[in-house]
Amino acid sequence: MNIGMMDLPEWERPREKLRLQGVSGLSNAELLAVLLGSGTREQSALSLAQALLVSFPKGLSQMEELTLEELMEFPGIGLAKAARILCSLELARRVSLEPTPQMCVSSPEAVYQHMKNKLIHLQREVFICLHLNVKNRIIAEDTVSMGTLNNSLVHPREVFKKAVKNGAAAILVVHNHPSGDPTPSQDDHRVTLRLKEVGELLGIPLIDHIIIAKEGNFSFREQGIL
Repeated sequence: MNIGMMDLPEWERPREKLRLQGVSGLSNAELLAVLLGSGTREQSALSLAQALLVSFPKGLSQMEELTLEELMEFPGIGLAKAARILCSLELARRVSLEPTPQMCVSSPEAVYQHMKNKLIHLQREVFICLHLNVKNRIIAEDTVSMGTLNNSLVHPREVFKKAVKNGAAAILVVHNHPSGDPTPSQDDHRVTLRLKEVGELLGIPLIDHIIIAKEGNFSFREQGIL
């Protein structure tokens, strides 16, 4: 039997719960119900939210991968509801990408946490160069290329050009593997060693190359390759 929102005790209704406990007190289903705003004739907004979440056993990140049209294929989800869901997910993603001033590159894991939301869901490879100061803090971020990583696409000239202009003391490069597997390819190895050689000549050392994927990350320095 479907329980309507008004059949719930007032303190269990998502909006009232939000007012009393704050947004952190709401479950994923309750947050989604507030976004949906209303349910259908057969389901309350909360029941609709719960049914929608069941369709994503791996979590909310699965929802982020859907197009507007794909989301509208779910029963009870029309254009307005689908638009609100996708816009809220995109807003959350953009908030997570707000630059942290002078973030310190303290470890491969720190870089992974800093960059994963930007790269992990992309369907093509993106190569990014982080420019660092003498304290290994990020002073700039440069997207060098988009596409399959190889020697011709990631040329040292393009990697170091802005690093020199920004007065970088060192660089750290990052790219993603859309396959989900962070294991480096032969091209990944070749590009890394070439950048290491050029960095040593320019006095702007490459301190690491980190590959980011859904299954984790790979650090060339951590593995003793750099």
